[in-house]
Amino acid sequence: MAVVASVAFAIGAPSAQALGGWGQSASEFAAAGAGTLRAAGYAFSIWSLLYLGMLAFAIYQFLPAGDRSAAVRRAGWPGAMAMASCGAWILASAFDLEWTSVGIILLALGASVIAMAGAQRSGGSAADRVVVAGTFGALAGWLTIASAVNIITVLTELGWLAPAARVPAAVGGLLAVLAVALVVLARVRLWIYALPVAWGLVAVFVAERGDNPIAAWTALATACVTLLAAGTVLRRST
Repeated sequence: MAVVASVAFAIGAPSAQALGGWGQSASEFAAAGAGTLRAAGYAFSIWSLLYLGMLAFAIYQFLPAGDRSAAVRRAGWPGAMAMASCGAWILASAFDLEWTSVGIILLALGASVIAMAGAQRSGGSAADRVVVAGTFGALAGWLTIASAVNIITVLTELGWLAPAARVPAAVGGLLAVLAVALVVLARVRLWIYALPVAWGLVAVFVAERGDNPIAAWTALATACVTLLAAGTVLRRST
């Protein structure tokens, strides 16, 4: 039931905000500190797939195959925490709780990586790999790039980054994303994790190529390296 409640909260929070119109939207929260690093708006459409994966995981655990799945058991509690944190982040951003949003997104990232790793290492059926490992791998991948953007957004909004420091901060954040992605890929060896990371990095390139070409091309280069690493993982696994 914890998984069901977490999925309901993760999907219900943004839906309730959209219907009720309370607080600022996630895009408004991001725009307030977008002077250092931002991603193109289309990148956030990935949430449709992430929510679909969450729903699939919630349903799968009640099916006979999911009920006896080691992947479901290992991913259950950390996965529930990761999904609930996604809903909590919406509340934090709505009420402009900057550092709270950072803490929540880092918690969501850590929990999703643990869920992904547990599911991946348990082996299991093709359904386990797609519904469980795939769902949390995709969520962890997106949160890897989103966490960096979130942190830099907060630092910019609070005035902690001087204009002269913004390009180095953007480049440093992107290199940190690459470092985290490579470590996770090396340890967990799940190639699908890299796809949302690259998706977000390319969206940074699209958004920044006019105003901040150094950050933009760094983002594109890190996306290519991430995909190459994912390809290596895929070849070795097959």
